[in-house]
Amino acid sequence: MRDSRFARELILIGERGLNRLLNSKVVLFGLGGVGSFAAEALARAGVGTLVLVDGDMVELTNFNRQLLATVENLATPKVEAMRKRLSSINPGLRIIATHAWVSPDNAQDFIPPGTDYVVDAVDDVKAKVAIIKSSRALGIPVVSSMGAGDRLDPTRFRVADISSTHTCPLARAVRHQLRQIGVLSGVKVVFSDEPPIRHPGGVPGSISFVPPVAGMVLASVVVRDLLSRESQEHAGVECGDGHARDSWERGGKGCGAGGL
Repeated sequence: MRDSRFARELILIGERGLNRLLNSKVVLFGLGGVGSFAAEALARAGVGTLVLVDGDMVELTNFNRQLLATVENLATPKVEAMRKRLSSINPGLRIIATHAWVSPDNAQDFIPPGTDYVVDAVDDVKAKVAIIKSSRALGIPVVSSMGAGDRLDPTRFRVADISSTHTCPLARAVRHQLRQIGVLSGVKVVFSDEPPIRHPGGVPGSISFVPPVAGMVLASVVVRDLLSRESQEHAGVECGDGHARDSWERGGKGCGAGGL
C-alpha cells in the first residue's frame, strides 16, 4: 500500500510521477536560509535520497531566517539537525549528511554516482562555481541560488539562465568566475531582480520571509525537472489541471508541448 503521507501529492502527479521522485537522488550544498527550506521541501515532495553537505553550525544569528535555528539546535552541525528533522518527517528518506565545507578542491567528491540533480545553496562564489563546474563535468543537472540577502520582496525571484541574470551582485560575480572557465550559459539559477538595499558593512542583511522563498523555488525547479524528464521518457505532457497526471499514468502522447 502506498504511504499515505504522499496521498495528496499522488492526486497531483500520479503514481509514475511519485515513483520518479521516490527513486531520485538529489545532492544539496548549503543548509542556511535558502538551502534548509529547499531540503525540507524536497523531502516532503518525496525525493528518495538526499545528500546534504554543509560545514556550519546553528548559531543565534541564524534565528531570523533559517529553518533549523531553534534553541535545541544551537551549536549543532546543520547537517545533523537537518537529518533529525527530515527523519521525523519521513523515516523512509535516505539521508547522507556530511559536515564539511565545499571548495574547488573537493566539490566533485560530494556528488555520488547515480545523482539525478544538484542544488547549490551556498554563499561563497568560488564554492558555487566549483559545484556548477563539477556537476557539468559529471553531466548532472544543477540549479544554483543567487543572492537572497539585502532584499524585502520575495515575489521578485526568477528562474533563468545565468546569462540572463541582472541586478544581483552575487550573480554578477558568479557570471564573471564562470567566464574564466569558459562557461557563458547553460546554468539554471534562481535570482532576484529586486535591487539590493544598500547599507554600510560587508555582511548582507536578511529577513524571515525572503530566503525561504528562494529555497522553495529551488525545490520546485528540481521536482518539475525530474517530473518533466519522466514525462518525456513516457511521452507524457502537461495540458492543464489533472492532465499531467493522466499523461504519466497512460504513458500517452498527451495534448501539447512536452514538459512541465
